[in-house]
Amino acid sequence: MRGAVIYAPGDVRFENLDDPKILHPTDAVIRTVATCVCGSDLWPYRGAEPIGDPHPMGHEYVGIVEETGSEVTHVKPGQFVVGSFATSDNTCVNCLNGWQSSCLHREFMSTCQADYVRIPNAHGTLVATDEHPDGRFVPSLLAVSDVMGTGWYAALAAEVKPGSTAVVVGDGAVGLCGVIAARELGAERIIAMSRHESRQKLALEFGATDVVGERGDEGIARVKDLTGGIGADSVLECVGTAESMRQALHSARPGGNVGFVGVPHEVALDGEELFFSHVGLRGGPAPVRRYLPDLIDRVLSGRIDPGKVFDLTLPLDQVAEGYKAMDERRAIKALLKP
Repeated sequence: MRGAVIYAPGDVRFENLDDPKILHPTDAVIRTVATCVCGSDLWPYRGAEPIGDPHPMGHEYVGIVEETGSEVTHVKPGQFVVGSFATSDNTCVNCLNGWQSSCLHREFMSTCQADYVRIPNAHGTLVATDEHPDGRFVPSLLAVSDVMGTGWYAALAAEVKPGSTAVVVGDGAVGLCGVIAARELGAERIIAMSRHESRQKLALEFGATDVVGERGDEGIARVKDLTGGIGADSVLECVGTAESMRQALHSARPGGNVGFVGVPHEVALDGEELFFSHVGLRGGPAPVRRYLPDLIDRVLSGRIDPGKVFDLTLPLDQVAEGYKAMDERRAIKALLKP
């Protein structure tokens, strides 16, 4: 088969790779219908994370089941499936508590920008649709496998409630999906922090009521102006930098909550400052598997359309262009079709 391999910062190649095989009775192999480039893939692409030896890339996927291990009973060959970037058995104590991304047998997906993918823990990770969905739903179902599920978790972690005010820090795919989540959870006012016109327009389409283009202290001051000088009930931090975390924490009101889902890079918190802020903080890898049935239903019923974050569609063999376009901010998110 063919797949993406990263060699060095800025160097992603499309190569022939070994076909995936069933290694454990809980595995499945799927034929990829769609995959994509994630904002978090840009960290190693930009040299902000070590790469080490050349290795495959990609952790978002939808596809058709080709083969299953002997212990996989929830899905069968021929079914269209959606999974999570973090695999889970969905039976351990952490999974039963709703934290599938901390499954005791968790494996993070990392080979999905390819024609075929082996899914570990397939019996607990994959969710099949009742029938093969119309192609128009594929981008949104792909978004559900990570960015929509992660945006949903950010809103839940920030305790967005009906009638509340929410701020979304970050205008990438996760942040934009966080706007959708805040709207679906009933936020009355949703302030999207974005400096890019195309992303601002999409945020407003998704349900944002206000847009703040300023960053840092100016951005915090603008949020305070919009909230009567107090700050927001809920803040979704969807970037992962020290600046974005500070902006999130200082945009929340005393007693408010911050849900942080941007993978932290050089983020350090001042314990005393946090102590006196009375701001609650929860984050981590999103337990996407917990939300899959609900989010799939919302997509197929037409209630949400997170697939609009894909503003660039390329054949899989042009995956390197997908990375480049996102790195240069010519695209929010690149969808790849084998």
